[in-house]
Amino acid sequence: MTKPSSPPHAPICVPCRLAAIGAVVLCLAGGFAYAAGWLTPMRLTANRIIDAFEANAGPHPGFRRNHAKGVCVAGYFDSNGNAAALSRAAIFAPGRTPVTGRFAIPGGNPSAPDASIPIRSMALMFLLRDGQQWRTGMNSTPMFAVRTPEQFYQQLAAAQPDPGTGKPDPEKLKAFFATHPETRPFQEWLKAHQPSSSFANAAYYSINAFRFIDAGGRSRAVRWAMVPETPYAPIGAEQKGEPGFLAADLAQRLQAGSLRWHLVVTVAAAGDKTDDATLAWPDDRQHIDAGTLVIAQTAPQADGACRDVNFDPTVLPDGIRPSDDPLLAARSAAYALSYNRRTREEALHPGIHARRPNGDQS
Repeated sequence: MTKPSSPPHAPICVPCRLAAIGAVVLCLAGGFAYAAGWLTPMRLTANRIIDAFEANAGPHPGFRRNHAKGVCVAGYFDSNGNAAALSRAAIFAPGRTPVTGRFAIPGGNPSAPDASIPIRSMALMFLLRDGQQWRTGMNSTPMFAVRTPEQFYQQLAAAQPDPGTGKPDPEKLKAFFATHPETRPFQEWLKAHQPSSSFANAAYYSINAFRFIDAGGRSRAVRWAMVPETPYAPIGAEQKGEPGFLAADLAQRLQAGSLRWHLVVTVAAAGDKTDDATLAWPDDRQHIDAGTLVIAQTAPQADGACRDVNFDPTVLPDGIRPSDDPLLAARSAAYALSYNRRTREEALHPGIHARRPNGDQS
């Protein structure tokens, strides 16, 4: 078939072409404005979420807006090949993969006492041998408090400190939880589980569901957990009086040798929710020990390798994909904005970490 063409001497309407270009530019600008929330000020955006973190924790230039207090770690993942049938990602082939990571506690205050937060977090970046990366951010709870980004923003708003007391209003938090029954599994889990006494003896969960893709293209919904070889022990009375005991304990343990966790993949069954992080899957699901994470050394985040890493959980290698969980896209957008803000602040004020109290642990 001959490709249709314009007559060789068809006149060009310059004003029409300029108008068309202008319309395209306006559409693009409108798209960016809409994405940023300029035309829809009530629409939830990453800016509003990060602004809420800043309002709750106060200004802490150069630090992450959430999980601000943390410590860098490094080591490797030793795959045993057991998960290779589920995912074609190179990390699951037998062998060793370098890892850069970070332990932290939630919240935007880099000087918060460790005992004030009952949750620990582990973030990892796997540097696969084929040049790809897998980044994951995990918490020490197997489920999340809310299901959607909107509910998460409402929770942040309810936790905003009262100007008179400097603390969240208990009545606002009580009202939020009363009107959001999806938070009950999270609250009940926290009540039944004392905080761990160490980063080393806590298990860490992906919380969100993902999809593993095998060599034949088959997709399966999964979650995963890092399960420690170090026996769990609850936080003690002495530790509650030490504001930075988690980083100090980790450094002391690593002086005696490496620490290990097992990457345990849980495979969903038919009917298991993949878009609701407030619901844990039943314990009788298939569990696969995919290999061992070995953490060998630690470093302050002020100058450690993890400082400049955005642990975006949607940075995934071939063989792993996001699920339909709405929190994943929101996490990615918020992490990117937090990263941009803090790295800009660090560029404008070099050495900002070193000038802060407890800078060696934050």
